Amino acid sequence: MSVPVSEIMSPIEATVGADATLRQAAVRMGQYRTGAALVIDPTLPGPGIVTERDILRALAEGHDPDEARVGDFMHSQLIAASPSWPATQAAEKMMKHHIRHIVVFEEAHLVGILSMRDVIKVLGLHVSEDQVRA
Repeated sequence: MSVPVSEIMSPIEATVGADATLRQAAVRMGQYRTGAALVIDPTLPGPGIVTERDILRALAEGHDPDEARVGDFMHSQLIAASPSWPATQAAEKMMKHHIRHIVVFEEAHLVGILSMRDVIKVLGLHVSEDQVRA
């Protein structure tokens, strides 16, 4: 039996507004050591997400990280999981959509975020920091 998403998801910590710059989003992600930030903005119909991939794409296209806005690079069509799902079901959805982060909703409430790294850890593929340094 797979571990439920609720046991391995993280709380929502890294958040930015749609008008934040890409640099501000990157700083926020760095503060929380995550590859994604949730975009919470009262002017939007719902939450969005901006990822490290989005920021890299913007920089590769020549955008200035101090001028470019999160709202121009974020994804508003979120891929979601339920806290009761098995971790394997969430992983399958991430692989199907080619994403590394999935938001977790319980009914209409945003309750967490799950990364592919979280899923890999519970599948027994975790490599210790000592192994990485070797």
